Amino acid sequence: MATGPRYRVPFRRRREGKTNYRSRRALVLSGVPRLVIRLSLNHAVVQVIEAEAVGDRVVVSAHSRELAKTYGWLGSCGNVPSAYLTGLLCGFKAAANGVDKAFLDVGLHIPSKGTRIFAALKGVVDAGVEVPHSEDILSDEDRISGKHIADYASQLASEPDVYKQRFSEYLSKGLRPEEIPERFSAVKDKIKSSFEKKVKTQRKET
Repeated sequence: MATGPRYRVPFRRRREGKTNYRSRRALVLSGVPRLVIRLSLNHAVVQVIEAEAVGDRVVVSAHSRELAKTYGWLGSCGNVPSAYLTGLLCGFKAAANGVDKAFLDVGLHIPSKGTRIFAALKGVVDAGVEVPHSEDILSDEDRISGKHIADYASQLASEPDVYKQRFSEYLSKGLRPEEIPERFSAVKDKIKSSFEKKVKTQRKET
């Protein structure tokens, strides 16, 4: 480790690999809310955050667990379709709270085309929130809907033991992996309709 009177120790969160302060400074100074997408092996968290003098304020947040608890998602909460649906849910929440634009904050992740981060981003954009991005980096529709998983499952159908091993999580929940695109569409429609009902209710009250 470097030493000496001119050596400056990086901030703790930078040392821990949690925050890029140069990037964060630019996002904060923009005055536009940040779309923060954070992923673990089994889940996705999508938040819209505003910077205030006393610290960050979470405007809205969506967790992939909500998909199973509220909207009937039976698939994995750590794959591309669930990342998109989590982003869609967060996007509708943000729009309902008056957020119409945000800048993407991926933290220290290295952007790579078609990853779960950009599946979540597409979900937010499809919900009506403007987030500057390149169309080339978004996940394609087949991956977002889970068609690639269904196609792979169909290929393994002739090998029952391998099929059961690879898709034990889905099968234990009563979902055949070949049915993921249909389940994805149903959950997507349910998320949309739930927020359409909220908008109609708010209009009646006003």
